[in-house]
Amino acid sequence: MKPGRGEAAPFFLLLLLLSSPWLLQSGSQAAGSWEATPAPRAAAGMGKPLAAPGLLLLLAGTAGLCRAFFSLPLRVSHPAAPGGSPPAPVVLRPGSGSRQQDPQGGADGLALASDPVGTLNFLAMVENLQGDSGRGYYLEILIGTPPQALNILVDTGSSNFAVAGVPDPDVTSYFNTELSSTYKSQGIDVTVKYSQGSWTGVLGTDVITIPKGIDGSYTINIATILESENFFLPGVKWHGILGLAYDALAKPSSSVETFFDSLVRQAKIPNIFSLQMCGAGLPVSGSGTNGGSLVLGGIEPSLYKGEIWYTPVKEEWYYQVEILKLEVGGQNLELDCREYNADKAIVDSGTTLLRLPQKVFSAVVQAIARTSLIQEFSSGFWTGSQLACWDKTERPWSLFPKLSIYLRDENSSRSFRISILPQLYIQPILGIGENLQCYRFGISSSTNALVIGATVMEGFYVIFDRAQRRVGFAVSPCAEVDGSPVSEIEGPFTTADVASNCVSSVSFHEPVLWIASYALMSLCGIILLVLIILLLIPPRCQHRYTDNDVVNDESSLVRHRWK
Repeated sequence: MKPGRGEAAPFFLLLLLLSSPWLLQSGSQAAGSWEATPAPRAAAGMGKPLAAPGLLLLLAGTAGLCRAFFSLPLRVSHPAAPGGSPPAPVVLRPGSGSRQQDPQGGADGLALASDPVGTLNFLAMVENLQGDSGRGYYLEILIGTPPQALNILVDTGSSNFAVAGVPDPDVTSYFNTELSSTYKSQGIDVTVKYSQGSWTGVLGTDVITIPKGIDGSYTINIATILESENFFLPGVKWHGILGLAYDALAKPSSSVETFFDSLVRQAKIPNIFSLQMCGAGLPVSGSGTNGGSLVLGGIEPSLYKGEIWYTPVKEEWYYQVEILKLEVGGQNLELDCREYNADKAIVDSGTTLLRLPQKVFSAVVQAIARTSLIQEFSSGFWTGSQLACWDKTERPWSLFPKLSIYLRDENSSRSFRISILPQLYIQPILGIGENLQCYRFGISSSTNALVIGATVMEGFYVIFDRAQRRVGFAVSPCAEVDGSPVSEIEGPFTTADVASNCVSSVSFHEPVLWIASYALMSLCGIILLVLIILLLIPPRCQHRYTDNDVVNDESSLVRHRWK
């Protein structure tokens, strides 16, 4: 039966129902540390904010429009609940304006570091980190009122600030929200998945204080972790994670203001931070007392030597950079530069190793095995399943070559290279054997990214200049073993021998997937609208056929007649 004009409503309901799978599936999960995965690193609650585009399609249909124009926002807030009472919204800017909560009366604008009366003291931030490359570097943060002190992992490969919210057998402490008079739950579930581990919690806000370097308290979005899987590991000394990447990776949506964005806005500090991790040549997963520095708001001159070399941030989600080539022992791997950036190359302090795409990893292993002074080597060492051991009196680092990574300079016609000596990628392991010292290979394969992790970062003072969209590298004074430096920076070099662009023009991360989802959803809606309009064409507009319209096909087994 063909529907008459008064029967259009069920078809519009059908339109809404058919559109709903796009609404529920168009969210994309991004991942952040240990091995960054595409949007990576689908989070809970991702479908709800996407109901608005389906409503637009419904309204366009009820209006009987033959052409529809769709708005495709990348940031969508929660719709109001029925009855006019809105659900708890994602806090876009916690503590903004007159609503800022500051039990200490609030902080005035921060002065420059050179101002002795300012509240920003870079020298006080020196050695404010503890940890090691095996388990990460962490910062002490005071959360809530009265303050609860927790150690927070510093991670430039994710964007959520999250802490343990319930007791966990692998953590020594957690944030008890019931004991904080300033904690406010937003009632919004959030899930973050990493390549190794995941957690689920609830979004809220509270005041935080950073004891070393910045005076004052600031209201920050904070997720309390209620469930986790392989996130808190045995022996770790941190109780949460501080994601310092861009808001594009924030969960449940990019409208959640990140920790550092809140700090920049409220404390009036420059939009830049820098990181030094001092674990070069020291045992992995040791006592967790290696030093390090996280400088929020600037650069501390005592933490580097020589010049700072900057490479542009290609995309503001992870700190994505462009790698031009790799050398092992001074020999170019001779790979297409796009192989190094497949599907991205990022700088991530939450990843313990230098992770390479499979083709690049295989080339590096072959080059190291070919140029090293060891004739035969177990394949298990390269894959990370076995350790290599020597007598404690021996130093095996002299048997291995130097590894160099070329990055594009801010001047695109130039490049510079950062080099790490074997002391950084042939890493000692503590407490194995009485007379033997065993080592692991600090490089591994990756399925989706080249990740400059702690293996490389421990050799350098790394500057994340978000204001000028660039990442800087300088030699770190603490990157020394037995008094000799184990990292180098050299340049400039010409880029005439590499492609003008080594990064794929299509990067399938979260914002792109959102746009593609909206576009497909809109196309589906347009097709459905056309079909509905055709079904609703009044019978008087249709051609009435007569006996002269008989179609005879003598070659067919059936004679067709229009009725």
